[in-house]
Amino acid sequence: MAEAPRRDFEATNQMKAVMGKYFTELTQGPEQGKKTAWCTSVGPAELLYALGYNVYFPENHGAMLGASRMATDLIPLANARGFSPDICSYLTSDVGSYLKGESPIQKMKLPGPPKADVLVFNTNQCRDVKDWFQFYAREWNVPCIGVHTPRSIGEIDQTLVDYIAGQIEALVEPLEKVAGAKLDPDRLREVVALSKECTELWKQVLLAGANKPAPITFFDGTIQMGPAVVLRGTQDAVDYYKILVAELNQRVADSVAAVEGERLRIYWEGMPVWGKLSSLAKQFMELKTSVVASTYCNSWIFDALDPSDPFRSMARAYSSIFICRSDDFKEQYIRRMVEQYQIDGILYHDAKTCPNNSNCRYEMPQRLQQQLGIPYLVVNGDLNDLRLYSEEQTRTNIEAFAEQLLGT
Repeated sequence: MAEAPRRDFEATNQMKAVMGKYFTELTQGPEQGKKTAWCTSVGPAELLYALGYNVYFPENHGAMLGASRMATDLIPLANARGFSPDICSYLTSDVGSYLKGESPIQKMKLPGPPKADVLVFNTNQCRDVKDWFQFYAREWNVPCIGVHTPRSIGEIDQTLVDYIAGQIEALVEPLEKVAGAKLDPDRLREVVALSKECTELWKQVLLAGANKPAPITFFDGTIQMGPAVVLRGTQDAVDYYKILVAELNQRVADSVAAVEGERLRIYWEGMPVWGKLSSLAKQFMELKTSVVASTYCNSWIFDALDPSDPFRSMARAYSSIFICRSDDFKEQYIRRMVEQYQIDGILYHDAKTCPNNSNCRYEMPQRLQQQLGIPYLVVNGDLNDLRLYSEEQTRTNIEAFAEQLLGT
């Protein structure tokens, strides 16, 4: 089969510059006298930026380790240290990277990940992030503080918001102590406003995929999401997404398809297989199939953020993410996405080391198939550990799935 052309975004060069600036400033921060805070990807980044920290997101580093295919060789080092092969491969690949002193960041001709002055977690994703951060807290003898968010949340009620907001407010004093600065409430409101603007723009980026043909795919989204993850709360992220939204709007106006001859539309549920995104994108393109939407990329849409009420709105926003919600909520969410994006079939990635973000283990695919009347496929793999992924089996299963969808 002839290789289908891939349509790159003109904005991507600007995105690379923005991310390059972020990593340069991050690694040079200690020389400028700024403290460095590690933050989980859906943690209270706004609070950290408002206090003047350089903010580093090790889950972003974990994704880089997976995408660069360094992870599989590094994970055994963490296993030898005492971390189970069954736990989060972001954690084990990142710890392995630390133990070996090798990182994709070094390929940018920059030092590796910065040492933390404080580590700040939110367990809204899983318990692993706390265990991950506590490893480094012990290594460096620095504080590890955070927010404990309940799991399987149904309605986000006032009791829950008050509980989480109180925990975020309790972070202020120890963070001020490490930063050597007092929190400026006006600065916090400014940062939350920038995060809100960023999230609204990112939402527009992903909503472009609802058009037929889709001008953007899930695979594009995993690349374009970088600023939304590590730079929300900054003007750089806002400026970048304005450029990308304009380009997408033009693509929609010109009916430019991300996948030429699009004939099927797929929803991706679960984590990316970082080391195989390129080959998967190519296969779907050859099958004239657009993976037009995903749960994963939408995880950085925080509609509830409100600069007039920073702490409570952060509490609501970061407790609303898909991963920590009840199955009833998740099913309602996926049903809405299937309708909005005109989905023909759902692909579930059962990531071996990420049970918290694998939603195919408790009959959900079968329930949704009965409700929606559309087929599904479960792909077995992992976010980072490619030893758990069979490329040949996955390719065969995806081809058969596309044939099934075309026959329905």
